[in-house]
Amino acid sequence: MSLIDRDLPTEESRELLALVRQLVANELAPAAPVHEATGQFPREVFRTLGGIGLLGLPYPSEYGGSDQPFTVYLQVLEELGTAWLTVALGTSVHTLSCHALANFGTADQKARWLPEMTSGELLGAYCLSEPHSGSDAAALSTTAKPVPGGYELTGTKAWITHGGEADFYTVMARTSPDGAKGISCFLVPGDADGLSFAPPERKMGMRGSTTAQVILDQVFVESDRLIGAEGQGFPIAMAALDAGRLGIAACAVGLAQGALDEAVSYAKAREQFGQPIAAFQGIAFMVADMATGIEASRSLYLNAATRKDTGRAYSAQAAMAKLFATDTCMQVTTDAVQILGGAGYVEDFPVERYMREAKVLQIVEGTNQIQRHVIGKAILR
Repeated sequence: MSLIDRDLPTEESRELLALVRQLVANELAPAAPVHEATGQFPREVFRTLGGIGLLGLPYPSEYGGSDQPFTVYLQVLEELGTAWLTVALGTSVHTLSCHALANFGTADQKARWLPEMTSGELLGAYCLSEPHSGSDAAALSTTAKPVPGGYELTGTKAWITHGGEADFYTVMARTSPDGAKGISCFLVPGDADGLSFAPPERKMGMRGSTTAQVILDQVFVESDRLIGAEGQGFPIAMAALDAGRLGIAACAVGLAQGALDEAVSYAKAREQFGQPIAAFQGIAFMVADMATGIEASRSLYLNAATRKDTGRAYSAQAAMAKLFATDTCMQVTTDAVQILGGAGYVEDFPVERYMREAKVLQIVEGTNQIQRHVIGKAILR
């Protein structure tokens, strides 16, 4: 039995979480093993999420969003993550991909594109990393050359979630050689001429989530697809990553909670030496540590989200939440496999998949080494 006791602000948000839990139990949990075993991308699931309003939760209702606080949105991600990380992280990535337009776009730009994004008709991808520039994001080399009527984008983006599946790509590209100040943000349609994709990466986990290089070969985008001003792309990207790191933290808490719930259920049912293994202190202490880490991680991401919702600085707190929650998730999923013993190492139970999936959360949206750099810099500044 999960120890989650959510403090939700409104009846609407309570009903929303109840709807998500029902969706997870009835649709996502049964579908996840099949998609993850076959590597099939669950595009229809994202259309379903969009249809019930889950792909635009923190964005304004005038553009198809739900005006939900970030604290509520993150708890939705957590619920999704308890059963299917591909969908939870995909929802986080889509929300991240909308961030630039929703927060830095003009009213005309938002009215033109954001409603289709929040409805799930258009699924997004976020393109910052490149083969040679991951943690050093300011070193990106994809160029955006001014041409009559717009820009031509040329370069390669790497490790892109939804690469080849998305309907739009939020792309950071260089409009001048002036370091971070020379980066701009563009909204690239998924069917643009010159846009192509490398074969999907063959990953340890999250096999239902397509990850691929995005190749831009003189891709023309109109001038009105520049988000913000020229040279504003790097701060736009960093602002999005602060929010995105909270999304990853919530996904990690959900995945860890799912692993704990599975381990507890197994420990109560599995008998050795004439009693359930849950009765042994060694198992009880492991469960206690797992639950404590999850609860602490949840408190960290909710605290950072509350700061965001109330307009306070939260970058360091987001990094702390991402760091602690993903490290905790890796430990909890490993311990869940240990509690199940041999059963935890085979695909008959989901905890082996949870453990494989947990690892990537320590890497995406900035490695946990980068999170420590962000936190240390904030404290020592």
